[in-house]
Amino acid sequence: MPQRLMLLDTASLYFRAFFGVPDTIRRADGTPVNAVRGLLDMIARLTSDYEATHLIACWDDDWRPKWRVDLIPSYKAHRVAEVVTGAPDVEVVPDALEAQLPMIRRVLGLAGIAVVGAPEHEADDVVGSYASHAELPVDVVTGDRDLFQVVDDGRQVRVIYTARGMRNLEVVTDAVVVGKYRVLPGQYADYATLRGDASDGLPGVAGIGEKSAASLLGEYGTLDRLLAAAVDPGSGLSASVRSKLEAAADYLTVAPAVVNVVRDLELPTLEQAGAQLQPVVGEARSELERLASEWNLGGSVKRLLEAFDQPR
Repeated sequence: MPQRLMLLDTASLYFRAFFGVPDTIRRADGTPVNAVRGLLDMIARLTSDYEATHLIACWDDDWRPKWRVDLIPSYKAHRVAEVVTGAPDVEVVPDALEAQLPMIRRVLGLAGIAVVGAPEHEADDVVGSYASHAELPVDVVTGDRDLFQVVDDGRQVRVIYTARGMRNLEVVTDAVVVGKYRVLPGQYADYATLRGDASDGLPGVAGIGEKSAASLLGEYGTLDRLLAAAVDPGSGLSASVRSKLEAAADYLTVAPAVVNVVRDLELPTLEQAGAQLQPVVGEARSELERLASEWNLGGSVKRLLEAFDQPR
């Protein structure tokens, strides 16, 4: 079986599981387990359908890194529940989901799934670093468009996009990004910088929307070249666009560092992380089966174990 690495944008998936599976599913003490169940079912299906041989659950050690906030204070500001001095801010997470995060970490560990995060960085940065240096073909599983920037047909890196639900998964390749946005994946971060993204608190450049951002990048290739053209009297760039870029100069100076995923984190190798998928055996399997009953996880644990039992 050809080797293939799957990288999970884990928070994206457990949020989707939480809102997609009824929270009336609870264990005996009343704690909801819908996110746990949903996530396990996702992992079982994804690893089987896309024939993953290696798996890493990429984790948000810091969902809103201070260094990004220092550059753009509005970055994810609308999702902050509490500002914590000297530690990551507290994200708005439903209490019923918050209660399930320790359970998620527990079952992932028992299943032998590698969980990797990095201090002061988001899961996106972990994904970007693994995807940029992996020697295997890579599938990135996410509902976040930001990660379209790592798609690379030449390196066999694609995104399994979950935004329309698990029944409507979309395999995102170079051609899909171009078809959707009229930019190459390598231009996507510049495109997002120009267009902005309200879901991440990125203002973008006033007056430049999706179509004009794609058109400008189609002509100039990169944001750096576009900005160079904006200060070149002979470039042919319209006065209107020059004015818009000039008005957004401070934002455009810092935004690329915020929007681009980090690609050079020092992370465990696949071997060091224990990324290779293999059957769950011994005490870990017994404990998972016990928790399946104690935590009312239904057939989710059984399906995960069966998926990992498949020959690879």
